[in-house]
Amino acid sequence: MGHNPERIQVLALWSAPRCRSTAFARMMTERGDRAVVHEPFSRVVDFGAVEVGDRTANDEQDVLAALRALACTQPVFFKDTTDFHYPALLADEDFLSAATHTFIIRDPAEAIASHHALNPRLGRDEIGFAWLYEIFTAVQDATGTTPVVVDSDDLLARPAETVRAYCEAVGITFLPDALSWEPGMRPEWRSTSRWHQSTSETAGFTPGRTGGAETVAADPVLRAYRDYHQPYYERLRAVALRP
Repeated sequence: MGHNPERIQVLALWSAPRCRSTAFARMMTERGDRAVVHEPFSRVVDFGAVEVGDRTANDEQDVLAALRALACTQPVFFKDTTDFHYPALLADEDFLSAATHTFIIRDPAEAIASHHALNPRLGRDEIGFAWLYEIFTAVQDATGTTPVVVDSDDLLARPAETVRAYCEAVGITFLPDALSWEPGMRPEWRSTSRWHQSTSETAGFTPGRTGGAETVAADPVLRAYRDYHQPYYERLRAVALRP
């Protein structure tokens, strides 16, 4: 149990890659009531720099400082993916407890199949469920409460009910109009556009192609990856919102 600093106006959504977090962030952009920052932690690891508000961050510490600074001027939502490990985040107990950290999950076999299709050299750790669970437990330890978890299958099957439950859980107004949007490639997605192509073609939370579980089950390497990550997913699934 950590000490609780002043709350800051930061709402975070953490996701393993390919768990539909971009669609969730697209909805948050459509709300129009907060600054939306796209993957600042993974981008700073991947590219060495990322824009956060009017600042350029060059490492994880810079990202943390920039998010805090931006939150002093307006409410902030950011989403990020756990294809990388974030030691500075995990060490920053104030940020873990002062921001509102939430999580989104998807069946690992489906996520792995989608990820592998984009990156055939996919390694075990960058699938991200183990690192996602590490952030979840760090937040739980820092706050003494269980963070909000959304199962993205619920999001696609019952978008209004799931988003309403999420909004109630994090204390923001449910805005049903934000559940649909104009299709198109967002400017903040362009440098990683192939990862966001499917979301750019949607106008809301719509089920996409499935059947990845069979592909993963038939591949010994991918099957082993699934078996490694499955327990972390199951622990998160056990506490997910029930819309």
